[in-house]
Amino acid sequence: MITLSHIEKTYAGADGAVTALKDISLTVAKGEIFGVIGLSGAGKSTLVRCINLLERPTKGSVIVDGLDMMALSDAELRKARKSIGMIFQHFNLLSSATVYDNVAFPLRLSGMAEDAIRAKVEPLLSLVGLDDKAQQSPSQLSGGQKQRVGIARALASEPKVLLCDEATSALDPQTTKAILELIRDINQKLGLTVVIITHEMQVIKDICDKVAVIEDGVIAEQGPVAEVFLNPRQKITKDFIGVLMGNDLPAELRGVPISEAPIEGGKLLVRLTFFGESANAPVISDLVKGHNIDAAILYGNIDAIKDTPYGRMLLGLSGTPGAVEEALSFLREKDLRIEVIGYVR
Repeated sequence: MITLSHIEKTYAGADGAVTALKDISLTVAKGEIFGVIGLSGAGKSTLVRCINLLERPTKGSVIVDGLDMMALSDAELRKARKSIGMIFQHFNLLSSATVYDNVAFPLRLSGMAEDAIRAKVEPLLSLVGLDDKAQQSPSQLSGGQKQRVGIARALASEPKVLLCDEATSALDPQTTKAILELIRDINQKLGLTVVIITHEMQVIKDICDKVAVIEDGVIAEQGPVAEVFLNPRQKITKDFIGVLMGNDLPAELRGVPISEAPIEGGKLLVRLTFFGESANAPVISDLVKGHNIDAAILYGNIDAIKDTPYGRMLLGLSGTPGAVEEALSFLREKDLRIEVIGYVR
């Protein structure tokens, strides 16, 4: 549905050219929810605006639903943009218009008859859960309700693609969850292709099928969300995941010397990552029962990537060097990821 090939975006700065995007290539399949995550200033918002050419790339090609966006005339581009809806962090609603009129606004601009507009707007308000707010003004709505209006307005032209630029950044966690559930519901009901720009790994984990991590205008890594979570390659990705899932050692172990060699009376720190069925397996129970070893659970967290269980656990393994090695061999045979941190006293 969306193919970006070797995209570059350069701006003229006071001290010379500034390159915001460098050789970006990615593909978003039809019906997919694709996340782009990065820190502030990484280039993620510039990237998403290149999809509908609100920012025209300096180099590269943009293909959306088979159309070469860079080759379109102004009139053709305006028509093509009707199939690409967009929602923003700050809603951008008309403060003097009702909820109904905000959703109807782009349809009126296109010259659609009022009966046809009503036939489109009323089902959209029902879809986003605002059919009882049609005649209210934006000032009477909560932040989450305002974003629902923005979503309904973006869907008014029956787009095939929905771009979400930090759409939940101004919302509290509970409202963010509700908006993400709505986007996911719309994706499934309407078959929309969705691109989500965010700086929050929680958003990626909850809703996205694939993710691209952008840093300093470059894609650091990309792939299916589960694969990136389980096997992050770049430091920026590990940092995002670490903040979400807890990479830090418990307070009592921070600053304690860690040795690669066994320490008499010490324990080996091992971090386990579970995914799918392995998250529900009695791995620790089987480990202790089957081996002459003690296993202290120092940290644990069970969550989900979309609908699939995902968890992490920090163990302290105590026993003879031989028993510890046997325990590690046992764990390596299981369907989980193991990170050996080292020995502590």
